[in-house]
Amino acid sequence: MSLDVSPKLLAAAEQGDIGEEDFVDTVRTSLPYAYDLIASLATDLHDGKAEFTDNQTPPPSEQERGQLLRALASDAIRTSLERHFGITLAFQNCHRVAAFRPEARDGETHTRFTSARSQILNQSPEFRDC
Repeated sequence: MSLDVSPKLLAAAEQGDIGEEDFVDTVRTSLPYAYDLIASLATDLHDGKAEFTDNQTPPPSEQERGQLLRALASDAIRTSLERHFGITLAFQNCHRVAAFRPEARDGETHTRFTSARSQILNQSPEFRDC
């Protein structure tokens, strides 16, 4: 299971739309490693002048890696986190997450980061089975 959904939130979803903050809070509590990593990248991005910030440190365990993969593989989770933090996310390998300013999407640096060439250049044997 990707998210630990409270009975209250499930009931709200069964009745109609849910608030995005309630959804993001569920992500925060269900996938704390992924949420905290993305929050940290967003803070670093907003506090600095760099075009993007990224994480190049592998997760400490497969559990945390799974959280990150679930968060970034889900369109609903990923886009909600992007809106919540005011960023655009990009992802390579099993753990290299980058936060860009929203206006950088499809710009030169973002396009280079998300290119097939960059994906190939960021491969190594230890990422083969991640």
